[in-house]
Amino acid sequence: MKLSQYRYEFTPDMVAPYPMDNRDESRLMVIDRRTGKIDHKTFKDVLNYFKEGDVMILNNTRVFPARLYGNKEKTGAEIEVFLLRELNEELRLWDVLVDPARKIRIGNKLYFGDDDLVVAEVIDNTTSRGRTLRFLFDGTHEEFRKALYGLGETPLPRWVREKVEPLDEERYQTIFATEEGAVAAPTAGLHFSKHLLKRMEIKGINTAFITLHAGLGGFRTVDVEDLSKHKTDSEQVIITENAANVVNKARCAGRRVCAVGTTVQRAIESSVTTQGMLTPFDGWTNKFIFPPYEFNVANSMITNLHLPESIHLMLVSAFLGYDLTMRAYEIARQEKYRIGTYGDAMLIL
Repeated sequence: MKLSQYRYEFTPDMVAPYPMDNRDESRLMVIDRRTGKIDHKTFKDVLNYFKEGDVMILNNTRVFPARLYGNKEKTGAEIEVFLLRELNEELRLWDVLVDPARKIRIGNKLYFGDDDLVVAEVIDNTTSRGRTLRFLFDGTHEEFRKALYGLGETPLPRWVREKVEPLDEERYQTIFATEEGAVAAPTAGLHFSKHLLKRMEIKGINTAFITLHAGLGGFRTVDVEDLSKHKTDSEQVIITENAANVVNKARCAGRRVCAVGTTVQRAIESSVTTQGMLTPFDGWTNKFIFPPYEFNVANSMITNLHLPESIHLMLVSAFLGYDLTMRAYEIARQEKYRIGTYGDAMLIL
């Protein structure tokens, strides 16, 4: 497959800048892979397609306030620092992105907060925008994390909305987010409300929680026409024995197993046996899925509508089929579905 095959007629006004008032009231496009039939529903109607004993696999990663604003020593120039992950707790080393990167060199000190509450020293260059920072802070690690996160803001992608608002602290987070470590939300999970989860429980639909700490790799521009040459960033995955057992029990019983989001698909496809059984896993994955690809675990999927040329769109087309995917996106454009993080959803059966 080629990058150019994943362009579709797109304008920025198709992106949803805000979520619906109620999480489960986004629109839902339901697509049957076998027949090609497409229906238009509301997200809370998703329950009509699942029965007792079916399983939904959800990503319980929690987004932390990863975007910081600081000032460079001497010049006072404002610097944006995007926290990616903590490399060493004891030494307070963090892998970050900086902007503007050309002004940030090894040895520079950066100051954050009133009275320079937190100070960081640049100790390494990792990529063109990447740096390793060593934070200087008097206090315990818990006090340091509290101070650091207190200075940060919700890392809502700029293409959704330029300015972060108070509502994003809650809405750019699933209601089942428990495991901190992501800098991007698993957006398919944003549609689930407490009421919807309760109705699932009453109906006997099981849930299996896995963790994939989503990084910025999903937002990076694919800059090669030949998709086989694209490399994605590694992201941490945790699949517990309990989650694997819930999924495998449903698979063996011939039940519907639904991957909620592209992050879930990447996680479960990174730890599967040749017989299609999910196995416990605690490690990292850089799995990049695009057609042709044979999925092993999930037989249905919930996903948002994605930007052109994104790796998420490529994964969806591998699951749904390229031609049907592009037809669905044309229908979504005609029917004015909302694209992106706060947009509408698809259920692929």
